[in-house]
Amino acid sequence: MTLTAARPTAARTGRPAAAPRRRGRKWALYTLLTIMSLLTMGPFVAMLVVALSPRGEPTLPARWPASLTFDNVARVLNASGFAEWTINSLVYSAVSVVIILLTASMAGYAFAKKRFPGRDAMLWTFLATMMVPFQATLIPLYVLVSDFGGADTFWGLIVPTLANSQAVFLMRQFILGLPDELFDAAKVDGASELRVYWTIVVPLTRPILATLGVFVFLWHWNDFLWPLVISQSDATRTLTVGLTVLKTEETQWATLMSSAAVSAVPCLLVFFLLQRYLVNSIAMTGLK
Repeated sequence: MTLTAARPTAARTGRPAAAPRRRGRKWALYTLLTIMSLLTMGPFVAMLVVALSPRGEPTLPARWPASLTFDNVARVLNASGFAEWTINSLVYSAVSVVIILLTASMAGYAFAKKRFPGRDAMLWTFLATMMVPFQATLIPLYVLVSDFGGADTFWGLIVPTLANSQAVFLMRQFILGLPDELFDAAKVDGASELRVYWTIVVPLTRPILATLGVFVFLWHWNDFLWPLVISQSDATRTLTVGLTVLKTEETQWATLMSSAAVSAVPCLLVFFLLQRYLVNSIAMTGLK
């Protein structure tokens, strides 16, 4: 009787002892994540502080500015060519996102669910292009585009960046996890390949399409080397290249940080608008 009664007593005394340890680990994890978040946000906060500092006055890292002003932001927005550079970057990024998502989803569906001779060899050959640095093909690509009259044009800026092997690989890997029974049922019902793609592939791959769209938008919005080479005037010059021109003309750090802060706004908007799909794509990773 004594031994039997001691067991629940030990269990009852053990539970309160384990609970503080779990709470301690949880608070330690929260503290670590908070510190990492502050360290990550530090450069962005410093950029905003310098961008809003009055011109000519001491600011970070020397000391905290005595006052903040939006004069530097207004000066950047009113700079010659800034609006045109922004529109060019939006066109370059948006058109590339639409075309790459369309072609990558089609190619991913074909590589994942279709059977045709040379499929695997074609896929791995296409993926092998990721091993070649873009700088190695920059000059031949520029000569080829220039010979076709694509220098300083929007099609010459956009078309060479549309063959995205990373996007095709991501779409293929996601579509591989879709049940084959869905496609077999559609074929039994007499659906065409285009209808199968539009009614099955596109709705089920919406999370990965949104995630890939964010990545492609950021890649093209922040792209610098190819727009620098192919763009020769403000008519096709993107914001990243235009800010470099502004940097050569303007030596004030406040103005430069203001231009960097303004250029980051579209990226933040795209992320906040599509963050729900980003979370869904992460949650669906590994699920069949």
